[in-house]
Amino acid sequence: MQATIQKWGNSQGIRIPKAFLEALGMMENDLVELNRVDDNIVITKVKEKKELTLEDIFKDYDGEYKAEEFDWGSPVGKEVW
Repeated sequence: MQATIQKWGNSQGIRIPKAFLEALGMMENDLVELNRVDDNIVITKVKEKKELTLEDIFKDYDGEYKAEEFDWGSPVGKEVW
């Protein structure tokens, strides 16, 4: 498929046919990332980040908790301990 780069305001752009986007699983207002690879422009759809729930965060947590002290070493300088 060929397209022509056209002036849009102070920028330039190309039109991508709707059928072409649908075949790629893209649609109007999707966020994409543009990269230059050698002499090519690569357009990649940005994957939506799934919002984590508390269930997602703690899915591998077994309920065990062991409080441990951490040795920060000897005071250096004017720290108050």
